[in-house]
Amino acid sequence: MPIQTVFLDAGGVLVWPNWVRVSDALRQHGVDAPAATLAAAEPAAKKRLDSSSLVQATNDHQRGWTYFNLVLEQAGIALSDATDAALRELNAYHQQSNLWESMPDDVPRGLAALRACGLRLVVVSNANGRLHHLFERIGLLDAFDYVFDSHHEGVEKPDPRYFEIALARSGASAASTVHVGDLYHVDVVGARAAGILPVLFDVADLYPDADCRRVRSLTEVAAACTEWNA
Repeated sequence: MPIQTVFLDAGGVLVWPNWVRVSDALRQHGVDAPAATLAAAEPAAKKRLDSSSLVQATNDHQRGWTYFNLVLEQAGIALSDATDAALRELNAYHQQSNLWESMPDDVPRGLAALRACGLRLVVVSNANGRLHHLFERIGLLDAFDYVFDSHHEGVEKPDPRYFEIALARSGASAASTVHVGDLYHVDVVGARAAGILPVLFDVADLYPDADCRRVRSLTEVAAACTEWNA
């Protein structure tokens, strides 16, 4: 069956943490952590987070703040009371506005390429209830046919029930849908459990042995869909 629908994760695919804001918060507490250093450390830190045992033992909120500590460690910054204080302030901001507020320049181009393929676009994200607010604030909400925030659905990836909710409400079928996400044990495992073809968003090429299609941009997703529908 041809691919008709693309499910997209939000964080790590469409939007990233605002590392300038993170760097500024740390500096206010006497911690020198340049934004570029944090951004460079992020992919390897996220890979450390992406383990089956950790995903099974935690929820998305717990992993989210472990993630920031791993980024700091990967960047060579010692964890301390000062880093904890900065992260608490950032967490408070995240609960109100969503810290994942940086959208790379190539995202609109990639979404346009997917639309040009005639695909339905659906966001299926583990989030904190502020995803719609964030997308509206950064001008991204109208780019999608549906946006699903796990906080509102009461279930999160990798639970296949979340994907099944998104399929039913968007009118998509598992057989004609792909899901693009950046965490193997959350996105790939969850999509497969729901009968959806997984695509791993691997911008730093850290998953060479992954047993699924890997891409480094949304335009590569569009190219893959064109290939599958040929």
